Amino acid sequence: MDTEMPASGVETGWFPISLRLEGARVLLVGGGEVAVNKGRLLLDHGAGIEIVAETLNPIVQNWVDEGLARHVGGRVDDEMLRQVMAGCRLVYAATDDRAVNRNVAALAESLNIPVCAVDDPEPSTFITPAQVRRGAVRVAISTAGGAPVLARRLREQIESWMPEGIGQLAAYMQSRRGHVSAHYPAVQDRKRIWEDFLDGPGAEAALSGEDARADRVLDQLLTEQKKAGEVWLVGGGPGDPDLLTLKALHLMQNADVVLYDNLLPKVLLERVRRDAELIFVGKQRDRHAMPQSAINAEMVRYARAGQRVLRLKGGDPFIFGRGGEEIESLIEAGVSFRVVPGITAASGCASYAGIPLTHRDCAQACLFVTGHARADGVLDLPWDDMADRRQTVVIYMGISTLPALMTGLIQNGLPSDWPVAIVERGTQPSQRVLTGTLSTIADQAATASVSSPALVIVGEVVRHRVISP
Repeated sequence: MDTEMPASGVETGWFPISLRLEGARVLLVGGGEVAVNKGRLLLDHGAGIEIVAETLNPIVQNWVDEGLARHVGGRVDDEMLRQVMAGCRLVYAATDDRAVNRNVAALAESLNIPVCAVDDPEPSTFITPAQVRRGAVRVAISTAGGAPVLARRLREQIESWMPEGIGQLAAYMQSRRGHVSAHYPAVQDRKRIWEDFLDGPGAEAALSGEDARADRVLDQLLTEQKKAGEVWLVGGGPGDPDLLTLKALHLMQNADVVLYDNLLPKVLLERVRRDAELIFVGKQRDRHAMPQSAINAEMVRYARAGQRVLRLKGGDPFIFGRGGEEIESLIEAGVSFRVVPGITAASGCASYAGIPLTHRDCAQACLFVTGHARADGVLDLPWDDMADRRQTVVIYMGISTLPALMTGLIQNGLPSDWPVAIVERGTQPSQRVLTGTLSTIADQAATASVSSPALVIVGEVVRHRVISP
């Protein structure tokens, strides 16, 4: 047996906000290169900068000469700082002396004024994120002060992606908010209009500064009959959010209502729009939060109410996901739907575990089966097909019946030392892989307390497993 338990990250407590600084007093302690970088940001946001520093960088001196900033003190003195800080919205400690910066931070915190000691998060009560700006559109990137180089690298990537005209698009949408609100007082209806606008030719026109053409598109959307609801059956993949398809992510961001299953990790749900209604309909063995008939009825009910319903499933909707049954109910009810495939657990988990599902030396086929037993406890499976040594067998939902599955394969012709792997929580940071044989794997799984979600892979391909160094 071998196990792997990759480390997971730790979240921090920094809360991002956008703060209005236009005309506000901000104290900048320091007059060198560090102060120049922060001063430029503050001027860009309309702050009234007051500077305490014994010497001023030529750039900082130029700000003072042009009236863009005030030099209110030289030597950094506690009593003078307290007087200057009074009424300030923010304080930046931006000298090249760490001890001085920490003293300034302590003074500001004692007065309940937000303070940033540059490149020193510990005494700071706020940190300044890397920023991308296009007019009114601002994107801030923060690493909680721990990795500023990474933040700058992410900013470069976002800079290359954001079109120059996105500020014009934001300005256009702001100028038409009242017009749209007059037609649709309900917030949810307005959101639908703007989402349709952004997904269509109107956004492209506004990006290009063609407001008249954008107006024609917007007015057409406003006068159209209210759209009927729709259901989207979306595969969320095996767990790693980076394996979501672009279409899946787009629909997750546009859904009004989300019906989701038990096996979906929390990190996937965090990709759903924050104001969507989340409804847990998950299934666990012998305990269903909602029977399938009720799930079908909920999808129909919300769609008929004009909602965009996301039926979010782990893996792929059509591989042991009951997507076919749900589509039949939608067709019967006359509800429009779309299906977005996802990476199924077999390919995702096997890949992350380093197991090739097919290998020309030992597996010319791959068979997917479900390990669920019938209501009477009997495993009604194609045992003869599963016992073919020239293939790989992937068993979904097989942990609860694992002893019976392994015994059945031996009784139908596979040797007791035939290789088996279990991939628990595949593709997730907590992924764990166990390898053994038909005669040993059930005991190994019990000893290791393996639980769902877990995938069982049977076949000689397990011997070809590759573990990354």
